[in-house]
Amino acid sequence: MGTYIIHGMQTAAGLLSRRPHKQPPSVTLGDPDIALALGRLHELCGPARRTLALALAARAGSPVIWITTPGNPGTLNPDGILEWINPSDLLFVRTGRAADALWAMEEALRAGCAPLVVADLLTPPAMTPVRRLHLAAETGCGMGQCRPLGVLLTPEDGGAAGIETRWSLHPAHSGTTRRWALKRLRARMAPPRDWILEHRPSGLAPSPHAHASLPDAAHHSTEPQRETVS
Repeated sequence: MGTYIIHGMQTAAGLLSRRPHKQPPSVTLGDPDIALALGRLHELCGPARRTLALALAARAGSPVIWITTPGNPGTLNPDGILEWINPSDLLFVRTGRAADALWAMEEALRAGCAPLVVADLLTPPAMTPVRRLHLAAETGCGMGQCRPLGVLLTPEDGGAAGIETRWSLHPAHSGTTRRWALKRLRARMAPPRDWILEHRPSGLAPSPHAHASLPDAAHHSTEPQRETVS
């Protein structure tokens, strides 16, 4: 009897260990590995971070709440974003301080009324507000009308503590072909990885023609202002 029980427990443990890992609901960009889990907070950095946010907005749905602070040079141009989303789907919130922007983001995520909430910041936030934003997004999943996706836009290489994933996007255009170099810098359950993305009718997606590596030239390019900012 004793031997049978031990053997049964080992078998059950083996079966449990073989269960496929269920991926959480997420927004993806043409590749299941380019996935941002809903109900969590993610960070986008690099010179083309606003382009990446708009590409996610096109996949996430509307409305999109876009929070900024005074002095932020990344004001969106309605004509420039029209190829990504309808400007009428954006709700802009401008706060007086970075702390107020994080508070506004927390309230928007907790309400669960917008599929995507973006905070365009001048500096990465600390761990404590990031934890609060995670909790707010989780609350919004259960209390609101949707499962909200929280996105922080931060300059250069980012650096917000406690985020679910961190992505960097650099322009890597070649002649008349518009391409971007995407790099997954951090993820809880995945290693760093690079992609080359192109703009297609379905939105931003991995290029079938370019080798998925980050070209050195991408680090020295600037994102065309007509695409995302004025």
